[in-house]
This record gives sequence, structure tokens and C-alpha cells, in this order.
Amino acid sequence: MSSISVNGGEDVSQFRIADVIAKKREGLPLSPQEIRHVVEATMTGQAQDCQLGALLMAIRLKGMNPEETMTLTKEMVTSGSVLNWPEEWSGLLVDKHSTGGVGDKVSLPLAPALAACGCKVPMISGRGLGHTGGTLDKLESIPGFSSQQNPEQMLEILHSVGCCIVGQSKNLVPADKIFYEMRDVTATVDSLPLITASIMSKKVAENLSALILDVKFGAAAQSPTIEEAKHLAHSLVNVGDSLGISTVALITNMDSPIGRCVGNSLEVIEALECLEGHGPEDLRELVLRAGGYLLWLCGRAESEIQGEEKIASVLRDGSALQCFRKMLEAQGVKPDIARTISSSSKLGKTSHIEELKVYKTGTVGLIQARPIADVLNALGAGRKKATDTINHSVGAELLVREGQHVEKGAPWIRVYYDEPLLQDKDRQTLQNALCISEQPPFIPAPRVRDIICAQRKAAEHGDTVRRQGEIS
Repeated sequence: MSSISVNGGEDVSQFRIADVIAKKREGLPLSPQEIRHVVEATMTGQAQDCQLGALLMAIRLKGMNPEETMTLTKEMVTSGSVLNWPEEWSGLLVDKHSTGGVGDKVSLPLAPALAACGCKVPMISGRGLGHTGGTLDKLESIPGFSSQQNPEQMLEILHSVGCCIVGQSKNLVPADKIFYEMRDVTATVDSLPLITASIMSKKVAENLSALILDVKFGAAAQSPTIEEAKHLAHSLVNVGDSLGISTVALITNMDSPIGRCVGNSLEVIEALECLEGHGPEDLRELVLRAGGYLLWLCGRAESEIQGEEKIASVLRDGSALQCFRKMLEAQGVKPDIARTISSSSKLGKTSHIEELKVYKTGTVGLIQARPIADVLNALGAGRKKATDTINHSVGAELLVREGQHVEKGAPWIRVYYDEPLLQDKDRQTLQNALCISEQPPFIPAPRVRDIICAQRKAAEHGDTVRRQGEIS
């Protein structure tokens, strides 16, 4: 399959970057032609780094209206290629994007489950940076797995398997790579219109039919409050829907780790538990909800509830697991490993395993995700900068859960590490992440706290906030 190039084709040479910066500095909206000029000047090297940084800061401080955000998204798409799929796949191409979390291995069981339900899933994922984990890093803990697949290879894998999980190619939205690297060094990463354009341009370039967004809020999320997460979700959903992608956002809590495990190889094992029909309930909740909505959005289910039932069925009967194994083999894993991998597989070991004890009797009120992630990253599980090498085997396993009664002295976390060694200050940080209360045991709140649909889709959907609970 060859990718197809898109180009605005309009002469924008009459604009000056300095004038565009001044206009946005005053809080005025930029015209489509001015935004096109900025993107083209960035791609051709005509925009100096200092100019692009100044413009990004002006956007961060003054914002962009929905029309500007939409235009920026489209111009980012036209900076490179878009993926071109067979006509018979129209309506079946789906993907998921998460704003990043701790223990977030949802994509690993979700993609093959959707493929087992008849969807085509060209999932383009990223690597971990800072305290958040990356889907590609998790999969690369499986020996031989290759995330670098060109469009022709993606097409072949989607034909034979139905899903692939790959890294972003150089030709897909190259302007976003330049913009993001500049945002990273100019303290403008958290700009809502820039986040929206960055995320949605890549999804538009994938040529998708439907998209589910997992927009997280909480102490370990990009959006600290649910109000901020909803604001971002509305921006993302509106752009996606306006550009022809049926889009829904789940607003999910990210105070505590998802599931029991944090760390690349440990999270793969936990994802395999889910693919075997088991696994932690909060992980299953996110997989079922995301998958259920996507099946509804692309017409493979009459409602998101029926979609959840279909996802639960392919997890239960093993067909999702078989898709996962086929995907691994198609992406470079040796057949003897890919065809037998399961939750009992060993994906590496560390030289040190240490358990920490509960410091007082009571009820686990909260297990804070951010401190755990920070300690593990310092031990080698993550990156401070994109070029850092990670140790896939470093991680932690939670031995207790929120709402559970625990006794003083019982083990609550198991830490796997090599070098550097776990220090006393790290142990104290981890102990502080465990919050013990005197309240009686309780059932933790669901991860999904709200659903954001575009207006026309919400009208079809009716009441988007429905009963909680798990489909068995």
C-alpha cells in the first residue's frame, strides 16, 4: 500500500511569521491562510526556532478558537501522508487514544478484541516519557517484537490479523514532531489547542472511521481535575467529529494505578490475563467500555452495551487472545513464542525482588499512582528523555487493592529491580503512596466517570450515562 500525499497548494508567501506572532500575542484569531503559512514555513525551515517558540507561547497564553484549532489540525495532516485503505474496509477502521497514565495497558487487549469482532485496528502508539508508560515499550518487552512497520506491512497485517500496534512513521504528520519537540522545551505542552491538534492530526492521517479517547484526570494525569479533562475531551471530540471521525471520549480517573501491575513486562502479563478472560476488574472495565463504544460507533453493535457484550465474549472464548498471538508473530516475534504466550509466560527477570509491608491496620483508601511511577522510572522502567534506554523487567506488583481491609505487617507491594538499587528514600516514597484509613472496607468507584459525545451522536445515543457494573 502506498500512502497518498496531501497539499494545500495555496500561495501563502505574502505572510510574515513575525506578523502572525504579533497577531496572536494580542489575542486575535489567526486566519486559515496564516496557520497554513506557519506550518509550511516550519516544514521548509523558513520559520526560526525562536519564532516558532514565540508563537507556541502566544497560543499557550491566548488560546485558539475552535475554527483555528480545526485548521491547525488539518494543516498538520497535510504536512505529510495519509494512510490509504481498501474500500471494503470503509466504516470498520477504528483506534483508541489515551492521554497517558500509570499501569495503562488497555490497548494491548483492546486492539485484538476489536479485531476478533471484525474491526480493522491500525493502532499507532507511542513510547513512555516522564511518569507515563508507553504501549510500544510494553510490547517490546516481548523478544522480537517490532513496532516499525511501513504502510505496506501494516496493510498486510491488517489483512491477515485485523490489528497492528506500531510507531508513528516519519511521513505521518511530520509537522507534529517538530511542533511537539519545540513545545517540550518551551513549556507549552499543556496548551489545549496544541494538544488537540497533535492528537487528532495523527488520527485523521490514519483515515479512521471511529475513535475512542480515554481522557484521564487526577493526580497522575495530564489534567488534574475532571473539569479540565472534560474541556479537553470536548475539544478532541468536536474536531474528530467535524473531520469525519465518529468520536467518543471516556473521562476516566487516574489517581491510582490501573490494574495490579506497573512496569513493561509485568503489564504485558496482566494484559494476557485480560485476554484470557480474567484480570483486574478496572482493566476489564476500561477494555469493555472502550471496545463497546467503538463497536457501536462503527456499526458492529446496536448499542455500546451490546458492544461490551461482544468484547466480553471474544475475551472469554479465546478469539481475542488468538488475534494477539497472530499480531505478535506478524510483527516479528518468533512463532514458538507468539503462539504459546500466556499469563504464565516469563518475560524477563530481575536480580532483586523486594516486598514492602503495610505500616498500620485499616482500610486501603488510596494507592497513589504517581509516586510509584516516579520510583520505578528512577529504577530504569521509564525515561526522563526520549533517548534513554529502559529496563523492561523493572516494575511493581500491588498485593492489595483499594477498599480492602489490611493488617499491619502484611506485604502490600512487590518491587522488581536490578541497578540502580532501591534506596531508603525510594522505600519511603512508596510507603507514602499507600493511604490507610479507618473507614470500613468499600467497593472502589468505577474508572469511567463520564462520557463525552458529539451533539449529533449524543442525540442518537440518548442517555450516555448508564448503569455501572461489569459484563461477565
